[in-house]
Amino acid sequence: MSEHILIVEDEVKIAQLLADYFEQADYTTHCLHRGDGVLDYVENHTISAILLDVMLPGRDGLSLCRDIRKQSDVPILMVTARVEEIDRLLGLELGADDYICKPFSPREVVARVGVILRRLNAGESFDTKLQLDDKRYRANFCGQTLDLTAVEYKLLRHLAQEPGRIFSRGQLIDSMYSDQRVVSDRTVDSHIKKLRQKIAQQCPGEECVHSVYGVGYKFEIE
Repeated sequence: MSEHILIVEDEVKIAQLLADYFEQADYTTHCLHRGDGVLDYVENHTISAILLDVMLPGRDGLSLCRDIRKQSDVPILMVTARVEEIDRLLGLELGADDYICKPFSPREVVARVGVILRRLNAGESFDTKLQLDDKRYRANFCGQTLDLTAVEYKLLRHLAQEPGRIFSRGQLIDSMYSDQRVVSDRTVDSHIKKLRQKIAQQCPGEECVHSVYGVGYKFEIE
């Protein structure tokens, strides 16, 4: 049975475009164009992931995300044209797994959903050189224990979840802080620098956190 994707998007053309791309990738889809029918659908169907627009008639996506998360762990990807930092933070704090900003590439959306589903189906895993213990905020890299702060651990974990994916500084800020504090890009760069130093101290010659000029950072073991 193929994975079932629920697309909640009030712009019919965008919803159909996404549905076409997902179906080409062998997913099944269902589209809803209002927010007030979403909870009933989630309660009565088996869903693999939800693409949930923030601005919807009937009921907004953020409140829906909160209520869906009360009853289900299904992956939720928020879709928004509102790029203000508060919306990104609020969407993720309510339990969303990721967010996508319009305009977007449908192929990228399908790829990002695929990454999340593969991680869930495989039982979340990382590179064989890296082991993470969420209960103790402990990281082991190349057989060596890294003495990380909680923020550094969250940063490493977020990068390592999707090896090769480039994360912007804004996305990394979202992963490191659960409150709505204002944090500058320099703060992210500072945490990255300290993380690299600790990895270099314990594992000389091993690099895994890479800068992508003008974009952000990625985790990749060469």
